[in-house]
Amino acid sequence: MLVYLGICAVLAFLSAGVAALRGVPPAPTFHIAFAVGAMPLIFGAIIHFVPVLTRSAAAGGGVRNLPLAVQSAGIVAVLGLAGSLPAWSLHVAATVTAGAALALAAWIVGRQRGTLGQPHPGARWYVAALVALLVAVSLVPLWLARPELRGALRLVHLHLNTLGFIGLAALGTLPVLLPTALGPPDATAATRLARDLPLAVAGVGLVAIGVATEWPLAAAGALLLAAVGLRHLAAWLETYGHRAIVGDGAAAPLAGATLGFVLLLAHGVAHSTGSTAARPAIAAFAAGFLLPLVSGALTQLLPVWRHPGTDTPRRREMLRLLAVGGWVRGLLFLGAGLLLAFDKNAGYALLAVGLGTFAGALLRAFAHRA
Repeated sequence: MLVYLGICAVLAFLSAGVAALRGVPPAPTFHIAFAVGAMPLIFGAIIHFVPVLTRSAAAGGGVRNLPLAVQSAGIVAVLGLAGSLPAWSLHVAATVTAGAALALAAWIVGRQRGTLGQPHPGARWYVAALVALLVAVSLVPLWLARPELRGALRLVHLHLNTLGFIGLAALGTLPVLLPTALGPPDATAATRLARDLPLAVAGVGLVAIGVATEWPLAAAGALLLAAVGLRHLAAWLETYGHRAIVGDGAAAPLAGATLGFVLLLAHGVAHSTGSTAARPAIAAFAAGFLLPLVSGALTQLLPVWRHPGTDTPRRREMLRLLAVGGWVRGLLFLGAGLLLAFDKNAGYALLAVGLGTFAGALLRAFAHRA
């Protein structure tokens, strides 16, 4: 299942690129990447990490199948936005996604309560991310019923999905995943996650409200989120040093994603003032944050998911093949995000090269026979 979700995410990003080149409107195009690719993968990653963070057993079948439910809902949403399905299909997609988010959040809370001792604070970030997603999709029926509110509610929906669901899930996972890639633990990670969650949640809330009302609120929220991201980067540099981070094919794009997140927050505030268009902002978020995040995470996790259990030579070889050129991909994605933020078409070329090289690494890793 998890390997399937990882491959689907990469295929969804490639499909979104093809759709953009063929002139498909922005809404269905971006939902291909986010709702069909990223969201199911994040659900799967949460289901993978929560038993580790709460020192509990692996998830049962019902929870393990939630990513398939949200992926199906994402496909329905894409077809509904493209006009291939009636408008009421968007209600169905929103309802299924909301139900899956609620079910997964309830499962995490149950695991936290059953933990012997204190659960890792990273699990609380996942609950916050799922609450943001739940609120985001709950707005869909409202704006369908009240077209005059569509513009404002769409902005709130967008930012609760990107900064709320994806952002909080990522910021809660990176302090666990990046040290796993580099080896030595980050002794400050748990304390930092416990301290920063209220700041991050407040930041998401201020941005989501501010983009639809007053841009200074969005700016304040962006500063809070940027502070969280910068604290992660500072802790990693102090613990591991830049040479170790850049030299690791999984850690380099993960750190690059964090840097991209911080840099693109400023551009998002500019979007809230009306000084930049929406399409470049979303494209920049996908290229400068989401793609290095997913490529770095899959580099580290796919070998574990494909070869579960104890460490083996086959797992290490798959990791080695996926990690080749990781820092280059991270740089390409970050450059693409910055260029796309300023609506420069050269960003798409960098994005295509970065995504193409990662797809090539995946093909080599899966074709290799140890």
